[in-house]
Amino acid sequence: MDISSLIGLGCFTIACFLAALTSAWFRPGEWYEQLKKPRWRPPNWLFAPVWTVLYLMIAVAGWLVWREVGFAGAGLPLAIYAVQLILNAAWTPLFFGLHRPDLGFVDIVLVWLSIVATIILFYPIHFAAALLLVPYLIWVTFATALNFAVWRLNLVGDVSRRLTEPPTS
Repeated sequence: MDISSLIGLGCFTIACFLAALTSAWFRPGEWYEQLKKPRWRPPNWLFAPVWTVLYLMIAVAGWLVWREVGFAGAGLPLAIYAVQLILNAAWTPLFFGLHRPDLGFVDIVLVWLSIVATIILFYPIHFAAALLLVPYLIWVTFATALNFAVWRLNLVGDVSRRLTEPPTS
């Protein structure tokens, strides 16, 4: 592997972890803890390690496609790849920052669709790159169900006040 390939891998990794930074700025906090959640929700500590592994896999997938055909040869696939990262980054501020599970749900459905599109577009270029995104799709499928469940479980009374205002002490 030459230096330009390593730099490319570094750039894809940085891009993925920049998307992950929104989770450092918008933490679940007290608002989230007070929401009703389904029994099948995993413990909070599980999310960080799962996402760390997924972001590394997402970075490698993008890098493999770039290394295979470059930006010129994979303009559309890498553009959709970038869109899914942007949508991924937007979910945390929508859900935790704005306290809007409804907007989070709309966003995560778009994330799911963009992952499917990325897998489809990566497949003919680099099979392993497409395969690396499958665990991400599975996790986002689960996260979509969890987002929907939290949203539905907390639709009580004045929806806009209940979901958007911080809880009172």
